[in-house]
Amino acid sequence: MHPFDYVREKSVSEAMTAGGRTSAKFIAGGTNLVDLMKADVERPAHVVDINALPLGGIEEVAGGLRIGALARMADVAAHPLVQQRFPAVSQALLASASPQLRNAASIGGNLMQRTRCPYFRELIWTPCNKREPGSGCSAREGDNRMQAVVGTSEHCIAQHMSDFAVAVAALDGVLTLRGPNGERKVNATDFHLLPGSTPHIEHDLKHGELIASLFLPDAPHAQRSSYLKVRDRTSYEFALASAAVGLHIEGGVIRSARIAFGGIATKPWRARFAEAVLFGKPSPKMFRDVAEAELKGAKGYGMNDYKIELAKRTLVRALTDLTGGAA
Repeated sequence: MHPFDYVREKSVSEAMTAGGRTSAKFIAGGTNLVDLMKADVERPAHVVDINALPLGGIEEVAGGLRIGALARMADVAAHPLVQQRFPAVSQALLASASPQLRNAASIGGNLMQRTRCPYFRELIWTPCNKREPGSGCSAREGDNRMQAVVGTSEHCIAQHMSDFAVAVAALDGVLTLRGPNGERKVNATDFHLLPGSTPHIEHDLKHGELIASLFLPDAPHAQRSSYLKVRDRTSYEFALASAAVGLHIEGGVIRSARIAFGGIATKPWRARFAEAVLFGKPSPKMFRDVAEAELKGAKGYGMNDYKIELAKRTLVRALTDLTGGAA
């Protein structure tokens, strides 16, 4: 671990000043940043502790729920309003990490967690375009069992790891970002970026900015939502494929749908095509046809080819469960 200085700020303005320095990083729970610092992947010269900032509340506001970025994963998952009105969010959080980590990790930090691709995290393995832009992507022809089959590029196929971010993307979450130039709002679906030719730029957060809060809008499909995660084991494991699904059903007919995939893409993958065609009386054929159409363009790289079929089955199962098996 490289030397760094540490400061704990108590006001947002002071945090902005400290975090605006060159090579500065904000730290909350530290469950991802500290690991990467120990591995010598992250090397901040300045670490700004923001745990004392007043950004940890969970409150009902007009049209939905506002969650402060410093709220802990465990607290958000257990909150009655989250469980009642946004069950997919609660389920995604409870499917993440371990109880100890959920007690420590902030939801803002969870949204920003970096990939676990071994070529990114282990310095002895090169190249990695996320870590050293322009060096290449070892995962394309290497150990890519866990890596993405959607949203990839010739420069990167690293899987996005957050479960929570998938549910937030599916339910139309909106992030409030705060920085030296004030506040701005970004849709959760636009916050994470595709790798393209710049895989080291992972999200729409400028240097010196931090996530202040997350807004979840009320909607019929949000209240009837769920998160299904398929993984190698049932505890403390990342997704091989997952689906966050929300349905608005009236009279036994699907009126609208929200769907996002996790575990298979380089960012939380909003299934826009599937949403556009998922209307009418639910049936096994409808669900399978929707899954096939959405993943038509998926591309495996050898060891991760299985993810394409697994993702289809995960979506079908999630939709079937959410319709009570009536399909």
